[in-house]
Formats: sequence, structure tokens, C-alpha cells
Amino acid sequence: MPRRERNKFVKRGEVIELLIEDYAFGGKGIGKIRSELGEFVVFVPNTLPGQLVKARVAKSQKKYAECKLIEVLKPSEDEVAMDYQEIPGAPYIKLPVEKQHNYKHTSTLDLFKRIGKVANIEDLFDEFVSSPNLFHYRNKMEYSFSAIGFDHEKNTDVDEFTLGFKKRGVWWMGVNLEKDSGLFDKAVEDNIKNIKTYCEETGLAPWHGPRKEGFFRYFVVRKSYKTNELLFNLVTTSGDLDKFNLDKFANYLVELFGDRVAGLLHTINDETGDRTIATSGSIQLVYGKDKIVEELLGLNFEISMKSFFQTNPKSAEKLYSKVIDYALENKDAIDNTVVMDLFCGTGTIGQILASKGSNTKIIGVDIVASAIADAKKNAKRNNIEGVEFYAADVGKFLFEHPEFKNKIRTIILDPARAGIAPKTLKKIINLNADRMVYVSCNPATQARDTEQLIEAGYNLKKISLVDQFPHTSHIETVVLFEK
Repeated sequence: MPRRERNKFVKRGEVIELLIEDYAFGGKGIGKIRSELGEFVVFVPNTLPGQLVKARVAKSQKKYAECKLIEVLKPSEDEVAMDYQEIPGAPYIKLPVEKQHNYKHTSTLDLFKRIGKVANIEDLFDEFVSSPNLFHYRNKMEYSFSAIGFDHEKNTDVDEFTLGFKKRGVWWMGVNLEKDSGLFDKAVEDNIKNIKTYCEETGLAPWHGPRKEGFFRYFVVRKSYKTNELLFNLVTTSGDLDKFNLDKFANYLVELFGDRVAGLLHTINDETGDRTIATSGSIQLVYGKDKIVEELLGLNFEISMKSFFQTNPKSAEKLYSKVIDYALENKDAIDNTVVMDLFCGTGTIGQILASKGSNTKIIGVDIVASAIADAKKNAKRNNIEGVEFYAADVGKFLFEHPEFKNKIRTIILDPARAGIAPKTLKKIINLNADRMVYVSCNPATQARDTEQLIEAGYNLKKISLVDQFPHTSHIETVVLFEK
């Protein structure tokens, strides 16, 4: 067997300094190493053209390398000063939002040209929908406790009690959140340092990742934009629980946030894996209520700590409005028909469509049983009739229900990041619908599926981009396909 040719430029684990020269889809900055051997391409996620960065080589191939960003040594000339604390979850917060949009727009349409083989994609582009809130737009945040912090001056790890975010690229080291990051609720984030002090003064230990021991693990907060309420979840191990007064902690949160506190939950997580909510263990209500209510396009949705719900609800309204616009573009294709909402989650799109008042029957299918349970409850709360929800794998559901073939005129698709499995997409195509409205949080997999849909006789009619996550590389796409 021939030996794999070794990379002459960089090797795995090597730390390099690099000037970022270009931008590729998904927030990958492109740098180049030039020598007498030629030119070599290096990808570094969460970087921008013009930045000088330090990065560690994670994967080294013959023609390119992929790195993990360690730190930005010199900013890009495009970046501007911000009064927010920098966190890994907002790598582009210093880049003016128009420039962020431009990078997202160009790199996403390029995917549809390269992977989806849609040469005239610019002609089919409809709209770039900006997030109504550019800052403080998130309705959920998870903060981690850690027994290992980072000393910026000495550039080394130190033993200290931290509450905030993991240091970029390091799973076992925490960085304290001292003030507002610009992504979540300002009052909460300005008080994280006080909550840290309260927990530290109990004398109980924060989680030590490498040793897999400690008491405090996570502090999770959900927020309702409708009511401005906050729902808290403190995640700990069970070991020292008898030494921590949960009721006293709930009273402290009320001291800080007053009647904004909807409730406090306590989760026991004794698993060694790095997950907020354990698969085993328990969750109990300590104070108040265990749910908050959010509104989307006039409908109310009850959200628990575990519910899936759009992270940027104001932008989600814009996203869903665009989906409904595309679905209703030909009103005759909706009225008195069955619309299939596949990978429907908590059934938001189907319920909004049903609330538009035509005699449309909506069938929602999703593999996550808890999401379907929420969908049924929310439809009942909003007095929406004509919706049926099924907890099932989409491919399996379509195989077991051949009666829907040639009966569905409109399909709405909103799959997870991995896109649609090829076999499932074949079953969806076999339904022979007139049109499909395909929503995606990962345009790379959507562009891949586009090629298969075009081969099956569907034309890409329109594409819109919706910015759900400003200051990150993420973008959502809404695409209308018609036979």
C-alpha cells in the first residue's frame, strides 16, 4: 500500500502564526504559507481577513491544513472597539454588521454554486433579513463553573474559581464573565460576577474537568422577551448538596433580579461527560414556576428548561414570516389541502400557517417525542385546529404512510444541521408535491440536497438569508423549490 505523502509545510499539533487573507463559508478564515516549496492553504475558524492569529494545527493534509484558533495577535483594520467583554460565542462582534452580512451573503451563495450546481444563484436571491436586535438577542445562555482559570498576564492556567465561558479551544479551562457580552440579558451578565462570589463563599468546589470532581457545574438562564421573566437552572453534583442551601440561593436571585425571577430549578448531574442536563440524574423546582411563555407572531409558546425553542425569537419571527410568505405564494396550493411540516420540532411553522385561517390540514412529524408533546400542548393553548403531530422518524413515517403520495401539494422542511438523509429525501421527493419550502441552519447540507432536488425535477425559485446569530458565522436560509 503506497505511503501517504507527508505534508511538507506543517504538522499536526504545531502552533503557527498566520495572516488571514480571505473568508470561506462557516466563518473559516483562509491563510497561506508561502515558501520555495510553493503555496499552502490553512483554514482557521472564527477569524477574519486582515487578522494576524496564533493557531494550532488540528488536521494536516497534503494540500491544506485545518487549525484551531488560540488567539488573535493583531486585529483586522475592519474591526472597531466594543464595550462588551469578548467571549468565544461572538467572534465577529468587533466587525461592523454590514461587513458581517456581506461575508455571509457572498460565502453562502458561493456554496449553492459549487455544491448545489446552481450557476445563476444571484438571479434567484430574494432578500437578506437582518436580526431586529443586533445585540442582547439571545433568550438562553449557559455559563460554566471551573476550578481552572487563565492568567492573561502570565499567559498560563491557574487554580481559581471561575464562572463564565470556556477559554477558546480549551475544554477544561474557564474564563470569568465580568460584564455584559452583548449577546444575552445585560442585567444578568453584569451580575454573573456576584453570583460567582456567592457560590465561592460557600466553600464548595467548582467542577475540575481533568479530575472530574467538584460541586458547581453550570448556571443556565432562559429569558422571555414577552414577559421579561428569567428562568434559572443551577446544575451541581449530588456529593455536597447537604451543605448548600437552595432556598437561600433562590432568595439571593430574587434580591438581584426582583420579580423578573420566574423560577429556579436545580439539576443533579453526576455524569463525567461535559453536558448541562444529564441523561440520568434529576431536575427539581426550588422556587416559582418551571416554565416561561414566549410569543411568536401572535401565538404563545410555553418553554421549559429542556424545550427546544428558537434562540433569537425576534429574528425567528422574521424567519417564519419568510417561510409562510413562500408557502402562501400560490394561495391555491394551500387552501383545502394537506401541508406536511417535516422535522417540525415544536410545530411552530405549522401552527402559524394553520392560524392563517384557510381550510388547510397540517401534518407535523419529528423524531423528538418531547418536542411533539410540546407542539400538541402549544396548539391546544393557541386554539389551533387542523394540526396533527406525530413523533416518528420522517423516513420511517413516510414509508408507513404511502397514502400521502400525490396528496400533498406543499411540504415544509426544517431539518437539523446534518441535513436530510439521502434515503429520506428520496421518500420526500416520491410524495410528488408541487412545492417545497426548505429552511436550513446549515446551508452546506442544504446546497448538497439542492443538487438531488434539481435532478428530481424541482427548480430553485427563490432564496433568502436570515441572520439569526449576529457576530457569529451562522446563517439560516429559506429556499423555495417548485416542480
